[in-house]
Amino acid sequence: MTIGSYRQFCPVAMAAEILCTRWTVVLLRELIAGSTRFNELRRGVPRMSPALLSQRLKDLETAGIVVRIASPSERGASEYQLTPAGRELGPIVEAFGIWGQRRIEADLSLQHLDAQLLMWDMRRNLNTTPMPAHRSVVQFAYPELPAAQRLWWLIVDPNEGVDLCSIDPGFDVDLYVSVDLRTMTAIWMGLDTVRAAMAKRRMILTGDRKLAGAMQSWLGLSPFAKEQKLAS
Repeated sequence: MTIGSYRQFCPVAMAAEILCTRWTVVLLRELIAGSTRFNELRRGVPRMSPALLSQRLKDLETAGIVVRIASPSERGASEYQLTPAGRELGPIVEAFGIWGQRRIEADLSLQHLDAQLLMWDMRRNLNTTPMPAHRSVVQFAYPELPAAQRLWWLIVDPNEGVDLCSIDPGFDVDLYVSVDLRTMTAIWMGLDTVRAAMAKRRMILTGDRKLAGAMQSWLGLSPFAKEQKLAS
């Protein structure tokens, strides 16, 4: 029996011993979203130490929720794949997100800003359909942040998918986005819109007009953005 066990036969208690340790549900969110490499998972949980991430992955392996396999695309690398038992947790993690979106006050959520996590999530959920048929580069600038966190580049290539860079990739930029981090996070969460932010000069778009005009449709929003806030 694990340290801190509830010592109850109830299935809820037994499941909680595995799933309710710190960072576990957030790590499952990343695995369910499709991250398989250790470094990919780290980018999705940037405030989690590598040592704790490694331990939680081992715990999930022991519980039969994930399995570690050799990467089919890179020799010597490993990947973490959800088992059938792990995939069963998808609706549970989704329910956590829906409840949080509906019930947690927006101001409370927006106290926890993280440019790296935001950009990683935007990259993952970006809708390439409205994007041009050629490579597009969008630079995001968060003027209020320190220099090391201020600039980010989303590179959308029809053949190679979407990439995220925190160092200038050297490509010509098609669209420059200047916005404060709180506003961009609120847009991603479905609490604000590109149009409203532009109208109040909280967001400034410079460059390709078509790309700018379609930003709300291609921007990678939270999968829970469609959920409306409910009264307490």
